[in-house]
Amino acid sequence: MSRIHGGAVAVLGMLAVVAVSSEARAGEVVYQFRSEEDPASPPDPAVCAQAPFAVNVKLGGSLYVPLHRPRDGKVVYEGRRRVGSATACVRLTDPTFPPGQQVPFYARFNLPDGSFTALGTCTLVSNDVPQAGLVLAGCALRLVEVPAGFVGGTVSSTAVFNPARLPGFATGSYYTLYAYRDGHHRDAREQWEAWEAAQAEARAEE
Repeated sequence: MSRIHGGAVAVLGMLAVVAVSSEARAGEVVYQFRSEEDPASPPDPAVCAQAPFAVNVKLGGSLYVPLHRPRDGKVVYEGRRRVGSATACVRLTDPTFPPGQQVPFYARFNLPDGSFTALGTCTLVSNDVPQAGLVLAGCALRLVEVPAGFVGGTVSSTAVFNPARLPGFATGSYYTLYAYRDGHHRDAREQWEAWEAAQAEARAEE
């Protein structure tokens, strides 16, 4: 095992412990993943048809799980094993993407635990960092549809939108999905099984 891969296993193990203890405390579940626009995962028109606003931009992408450095949270590996897919539905009204504008956003995230649908807004932060034409945004969403066993929650993200197809930049986001279970608290056996599964997945990334 290489030093980097060994570190990845240790990081995932630590993350598993944190996630398990968090869920055991209050029944909450936290997922952190990133999306990347992917021709192999086109947007689902049926999802955007359910948006409560007129959609004029549809984005499809794949979902991946990045690894973080424990001492400061820095992403050290963006993850290349696909864990799900997403459809994002947006209404854009100004092609200049002025900073401060709020954009309606509706999305569905298909994860191993089920499909989560969220609704809210994205605030455009800049349109010229690190170069003109690249759009950065922050999104705050409410979960409006959740899998069985969940009661709701929130989704937040930092997003990159590359409408000009500038070379070297991809359209995608880093997401935190924070959900509550329907009164279910995992017992010690379930926590241990979850930790072992996270360790096995880390070894599979070697």
